[in-house]
Amino acid sequence: MATFLHRLGRFAFRRRGLTALLWLLVLVGAVVAASSAPAPPADTFSMPGTESQKAFDLLKEKFPAASAGGASARVVVRAPQGQDVSGPERKPAVSGLVAELAKAPGVVSVTDPYLPGAVSKDATTAYAVVTYKATATELTDVEHDALTEAFDRARDTGLTVEAGGDAIKIDVAMGGAEGIGILVSAVVLLITFGSMIAAGMPLLTALIGVGVGISGITALGSTLGLSANTSTLAMMIGLAVGIDYALFIISRYRSEIAEGHERQEAAGRAVGTAGSAVVFAGLTVIIALAGLAVVNIPMLTKMGMSAAGTVAVAVLIAITLVPALLGFAPVKVLRRIDRKAITGKPLSARQQRKAAKEAARTKPNLGTRWARYVLRHPVAVLVVGVFGLGAIALPAASLELGLPGEGTMAAETTQRKAYDMLSESFGPGFNGPLMITVSAPDAGAAAGGVGKALAEVDGVASVSPAAPNAANDTAILNLVPGTGPTDHATEELVRTLRGSVGGIETATGAQEILVTGQTAMFIDFSKTLDDALVPYLALVVGLAFLLLVLVFRSVLVPLKAALGFLLSVSASLGAVVAVFQWGWLADVFGVKEAGPVMSTMPIFMIGVVFGLAMDYEVFLVSRMREAHVHGARPQEAVVTGFHHGGRVVSAAAIIMISVFSGFITEQNDLIKMIGFALATAVLFDAFVVRMAIVPALFALLGSSAWWLPKWLDRLLPNLDVEGEKLSRRPATTGDSGSPAPRSPRERELIR
Repeated sequence: MATFLHRLGRFAFRRRGLTALLWLLVLVGAVVAASSAPAPPADTFSMPGTESQKAFDLLKEKFPAASAGGASARVVVRAPQGQDVSGPERKPAVSGLVAELAKAPGVVSVTDPYLPGAVSKDATTAYAVVTYKATATELTDVEHDALTEAFDRARDTGLTVEAGGDAIKIDVAMGGAEGIGILVSAVVLLITFGSMIAAGMPLLTALIGVGVGISGITALGSTLGLSANTSTLAMMIGLAVGIDYALFIISRYRSEIAEGHERQEAAGRAVGTAGSAVVFAGLTVIIALAGLAVVNIPMLTKMGMSAAGTVAVAVLIAITLVPALLGFAPVKVLRRIDRKAITGKPLSARQQRKAAKEAARTKPNLGTRWARYVLRHPVAVLVVGVFGLGAIALPAASLELGLPGEGTMAAETTQRKAYDMLSESFGPGFNGPLMITVSAPDAGAAAGGVGKALAEVDGVASVSPAAPNAANDTAILNLVPGTGPTDHATEELVRTLRGSVGGIETATGAQEILVTGQTAMFIDFSKTLDDALVPYLALVVGLAFLLLVLVFRSVLVPLKAALGFLLSVSASLGAVVAVFQWGWLADVFGVKEAGPVMSTMPIFMIGVVFGLAMDYEVFLVSRMREAHVHGARPQEAVVTGFHHGGRVVSAAAIIMISVFSGFITEQNDLIKMIGFALATAVLFDAFVVRMAIVPALFALLGSSAWWLPKWLDRLLPNLDVEGEKLSRRPATTGDSGSPAPRSPRERELIR
């Protein structure tokens, strides 16, 4: 592996013009394809194999005229205090609102707010349902503006008018997440490298990678059914790993230059060593993202595959375009940076090599000092790290999962106001009705009996009369629970209803009774995610474990990497619960309404964080493995890993944290929560697990950390990730014309 990548890096450096031109053509081609591609499809949500989805598909087939896929708005009207909404002083205004809504662009139908059941018992509140032909994502500003204007005119008459439903536009203010992440990344890179050119390369290559990835997603959107929102995760992950991967290649290149290798050879060695770590780190991220397919929810599969494709592009750019751009960088600038980093003043190449060795002996960097401290106090560091993260993870024990709804929106939104008005006037379950489909030869008669049976079930507030289709082979019943959509009692009611349909079918002659509706679909969604969590973990962790065994040729190193991941992801989940569920520091992070953690959060976080955690494991420990292979003792190998990789890993982690933190400014609840979760997970994993717990464990395990059964050692192919074969290459000629020495022995670093 290292030898192949070494040749690839040298080729990209030597043929830098051709390499850069090819990537430019790829970017331009992807952008042109995206601009000429049909518009991406609207967001669709489906859960194959669930009862809710089966019932929804049945409704679409049996009630084609009902615009099952069309958007709808539930308009709630309330009269001033002390007045009757159906009285002569208010009824004309309500009727005028309904008539105006019926004529609004795109509207298919508007229900009568004075039908039985549409007026509250105290006669102060009524509601009407506005149905559109188009889906929610297809509605334009014309439809939204017409709806808003009608509401405003009705409010001018003294009525309180609020509305909920997917037809109501949600104002989302973009927080400039990408710009914030890039700005902070630029500052960190500038501090790390001390040069605008060196700092600009990772940003440039990351943006090119994200541009290719996002354009590819857009170009294939209509063909593969990728909606516009599919690219959000791809942008978030692609930007973060793209910067990090380039950072590691450039840092290793500068290190090779400092050791006296000529530029082309330094580029080859950088790609052969750090590039190997990039390839395998990228593979772990790709495995984690592509593994979302086992959940069997198309939306998650598409998001995972799209993000995985963008990560693959980032890896390819890191091992090809980055060495090509290094070839374009001015030689004097690169030399000046390296000499300044070592001594603070210009030196000859020979003096530079000598100064580097002396600096390593006499003035160890922060990474070296930290590693030595951990090696002196491994037990204390291990206890503080494990118990500290364990304490932060405690709130995760009270984790409550759910999906965002109008009941969790900010109190000032019209959707939340409408939700509260309906709950107050019609009961808490009114906002989460269940839809019962009844299939029978005489569906109308059978559904009548089904309705009577269901009305006697504990927890059912009311059941509407049956509504059969034209063929009378399918009927619909609307059932209102006595509890709210997010209450645990409602979930139990759905289970009870589904468990009792067998007996009801026999008693009424119905062929099939299905329970669906938004509330039931949310419940099925959460159950699908829960059922998929263990298989997903087994697949992702299992494949990554095997990959790390190949990389490190050790059993214990991959094992502790996986256990460390579980610790960091648990702590991150605990922080998510504290902020988004309990409301701690809610104002600081812009959380307007505390509530259940989204059901998609744990599995998203596990997938992405596992891949990123393995990134830092590979980058940091591969340097230790490299020193170990070259003859360093266990503690020397740890110091070497931190001497060369500590600062770079810290910079990479800060960059990734800044990129993810930028998404906390977004108004989309899922994106905000994912950004916070990933930022905290990287913080915990990089600075506590990888930088503290991992070296402490290495200190305690000693040589046994690299133990591998002999039979397994014979079976595994030698991938040479650490570049052992490269160290046996003949010395190259440095820029000064003098022979370049081999790398200094690692153990000199701890003298």
